[in-house]
Amino acid sequence: MSLRVPVLRIGDSLLVSIQTDLDDGSVLVLQEDLAARVVEDGATGVVIDISAVEIVDSFVGRMLATIAAISRMLDAETVVVGMRPAVAITLVELGLTLGGVRTALTLEKGLKVLDDARDQRPQGLPDDPELR
Repeated sequence: MSLRVPVLRIGDSLLVSIQTDLDDGSVLVLQEDLAARVVEDGATGVVIDISAVEIVDSFVGRMLATIAAISRMLDAETVVVGMRPAVAITLVELGLTLGGVRTALTLEKGLKVLDDARDQRPQGLPDDPELR
């Protein structure tokens, strides 16, 4: 049975807090749940909190990059927050650059990154996600 990761709404953004190691099935469920929530809520940002993640491998790195790519396709920016130094070092050593994924040290800074990205959007775009 795959573990479901809660997806919480904070303003125009969604927060995913990964508190445990995820298996393949749980990652697929998370990707589907998150994509559905981005569309349902019209979210313009996704914050993935990995502060509880102590060990990372290429699977976790690819998962983060894939979630960011899916969110981007649905018109939402992704920020990964809470990355520990050892996790950052491991990702670099594995050659995983997490293209398209912004990072911030804390949840507060991650939400600020998303707010700044919203402020830089071209003017004149409708607020209704179905009209974008």
